[in-house]
Amino acid sequence: MDEVKQLVTDIKNKQLKPIYLLMGEEAYYIDKISDFIEDTVLTEEERGFNQMVLYGRDVSIEDIVSNAKRFPMMAERQVVIVKEAQDLARTIDQLADYAKNPQPSTVLVLCYKYKSIDKRKAVYKTIKKTGYVYESKKLYDNQVPDWIRRVLSPKGYSITPKAAQMLVEFLGTDLSKINNELEKLQIVLPKDTQITPDHIEENIGISKDYNNFELRKAIGTKNTAQAFKIVHYFADNPKDNPMVVTVSLLFNFFSQLLHLHGMSDKNPRNVASALRVNPYFVNEYLEAARHYPMRKVSQVIATLREFDVKSKGVNSNAVPQGDLLKELLVKIMN
Repeated sequence: MDEVKQLVTDIKNKQLKPIYLLMGEEAYYIDKISDFIEDTVLTEEERGFNQMVLYGRDVSIEDIVSNAKRFPMMAERQVVIVKEAQDLARTIDQLADYAKNPQPSTVLVLCYKYKSIDKRKAVYKTIKKTGYVYESKKLYDNQVPDWIRRVLSPKGYSITPKAAQMLVEFLGTDLSKINNELEKLQIVLPKDTQITPDHIEENIGISKDYNNFELRKAIGTKNTAQAFKIVHYFADNPKDNPMVVTVSLLFNFFSQLLHLHGMSDKNPRNVASALRVNPYFVNEYLEAARHYPMRKVSQVIATLREFDVKSKGVNSNAVPQGDLLKELLVKIMN
C-alpha cells in the first residue's frame, strides 16, 4: 500500500515512466493505478486524441508497439493502456525490443492481472530498467483487516476488529469485493462512524451472530449450545455458508492452536505476532488452548482433514452438508 501511495504521488507530480508493468494476483491495485493514470495524466481536452485503451484479447504486440510509437497530437504526451494484458502471455516477450528504447512521449501501461510475468524473461528485465514494475500480491487473511482499517481511516471511518473479521470471513481476501462493500457502507453511514457488526449485518447482510467467526469462538470456548445454534443456521442456509469454507477456517484455527501449544513464551504480544492475529483476539486463542490440549488439537486436525474430503463429496454417500457439519461438531467438542 505504501508503494502504491508513492507511485500515485510520483504520477501526480508528473514524474512519469514510459512503461508501467502492473502485474500480480491481486487485481485491485492494478485497476486502481491504471484508472488513476487514465484519469489524471492527460487533461480532458487531450484525451480525445491522445489516450487509447486496448484489450489484450483483441490486439497483438505489433498493434501495441504501433500505437505506442505514435507522436501525441497537440499535447506533450499520449497514454496507451493495455487492459487484460495477460491474454498476451504467449507473445508478451516480443515487447522487449520496444521496452529497450520506448517512445519518451508515450506512457504505456500494461495491466497483467491474476499472475506475474516470469522475472527471467527479457521483457520483465527490460521494463524494470527503463520503466516501472509493480507486483500486486495477494494479502494473507490476517493482513486484510489491517488493510480495511487503512483504507477507511483517510475517509474518516474506523471499524471494530470483529466487524473487519466478519468481512474477511464472508468475502475472503478479494480486495475489490471488500472495497465495494466498504463503499456501500460509506454511502449510508456518516463520517466519523465506527463500523460495527450491527452495521455489517444491517447493510451487507452478514449475520453478526451466525457466522464462521462466531462458530470458531463458540467451539474455542466450548459453548456447545451456541455452536449447535450456528451449525443449524448454516444447515438452513447452505448457499451462504458452504461447508468447505467452514472446514478450512476451522482447520486454520486449530493449526494455530497447535502452534500455540508449541510456544514456550505465551505472552499475548508474542502470541499475536507468532500466530499473525490481531491482539484483540489473542485471549480467545489462549482460552481455546486451555479447552483443547495438544493431543486433542491433533485429533481435531485429523478429523477436519477427513471432513474436508467428505465436504467435497468423497465417501460421504450424498449426506447433506448440514448433517456432515453437525457430525463434525460432535467429534470436535466431545
